Amino acid sequence: MKRLLILLAFVVVAWSVPAAAQNGLVTFPSDTLSIETADGETHDFTVEIAETPDQRAQGLMFRRQMDADAGMLFLFGRSEERAMWMKNTLIPLDMLFIDETGKIVRIEQRTVPHSLRAIVSGGPVSAVLELNAGTASRLVIKPGDRVRHPAFK
Repeated sequence: MKRLLILLAFVVVAWSVPAAAQNGLVTFPSDTLSIETADGETHDFTVEIAETPDQRAQGLMFRRQMDADAGMLFLFGRSEERAMWMKNTLIPLDMLFIDETGKIVRIEQRTVPHSLRAIVSGGPVSAVLELNAGTASRLVIKPGDRVRHPAFK
């Protein structure tokens, strides 16, 4: 039942995309973050930050490409189960679901462009990092690895 309620809330929010996102007016600040793997490797990325409702609604929609060391960090402000989708997203992505401490709790690899399938976190998270599809596999990033950014405690 809880999963159904989350999915229904996700669909309602998704279908009521804010006007600024519909008009392509949303801009994103950028920052850097690092992912530290269990193997002791550190991988640096330049990310756009999506923390307002308009920014989160637009996300990476309509982008035709993204640099290999780039991504988008969705910050939600509080930890709860989250759902994402790929509507109007043209490039396949890896989605890293992150808890409030910066620990990666789940990775959905190689998401399908334009898909309306809900991609759920499977538990409470406070952020989602989207990277180019195949990045997690190529860099051997796994659940339990750490994202280092000021947004995480």
